Amino acid sequence: MMKRSLLALLAVTLVTLTGCATLKKLFKRPTVSFKTARLSSASLSDATVDLVYEVRNPNSFGLSLAKVDYAFFVEGKQVVAGAPRKGLNLKKNGTSELVFPANVRFADIAPVVQTFLNKDAAAYKAQGSIGIETPVGVLSFPLSKEGTFEVPKIPKVLFEAPRIANISLTGATVEFPLTITNRNSFPLPVAALSGALKVAGANVGTLSTGNLGLLDGGGAKQVTLPLQINFAQAAQAATALRSNNAQQLSWNGQVTSGNQSLPLSLSQLVNFRR
Repeated sequence: MMKRSLLALLAVTLVTLTGCATLKKLFKRPTVSFKTARLSSASLSDATVDLVYEVRNPNSFGLSLAKVDYAFFVEGKQVVAGAPRKGLNLKKNGTSELVFPANVRFADIAPVVQTFLNKDAAAYKAQGSIGIETPVGVLSFPLSKEGTFEVPKIPKVLFEAPRIANISLTGATVEFPLTITNRNSFPLPVAALSGALKVAGANVGTLSTGNLGLLDGGGAKQVTLPLQINFAQAAQAATALRSNNAQQLSWNGQVTSGNQSLPLSLSQLVNFRR
């Protein structure tokens, strides 16, 4: 019985070794190539930059990643980079995407975030390697790429013609229409626009949009903000609203997006309508 078991073990070992030798002989080396860099999310405080690589596995069996060594730099400064989100398995006879996300906090890149956001693009550099588990051992493939990504821009804000809903000797209710345009090619979250408003140089109150949500890339959103103006506190505004001439609007406040609030200043000549 013991002799029979030993023979069976030897047979299994021989088959296994033969299979491994055959597998090694048939194994074809995979290839790794850079595909694209993209912003998967962005606000005025930070952005996630995805670098996408393609792994071509020409074998009739799947492979897996054994190790990942990856670093990501923006404007020469290293930022937090992550491993591929969708696991480490590489499908057989096909191409698998490896997505390496990197979170870029703009405050870590520049002392003044507003200065950084004035740039059209930011330079990045990725470097590292991946190890793929194969029948011939772990094969290492370098990851190296330099390029730029689009830096988020503050939305463009424009006053449309305000409407005087009602006016009396003591005050007026005025509706201020705003058009907020996303100047970026990607969606941008805007938590709020708010600031102090002046009509003809007189302080008349505060306008605030509340949360505007996600603005589509290149898209615009219109909101109308009502404001009650007290003429006793803004006599100059009373004269302006009763006039048929164009008046100067000044709005000084801030725009909030992500975890960042940035100054927003707007001055515009408008005609009031009734």
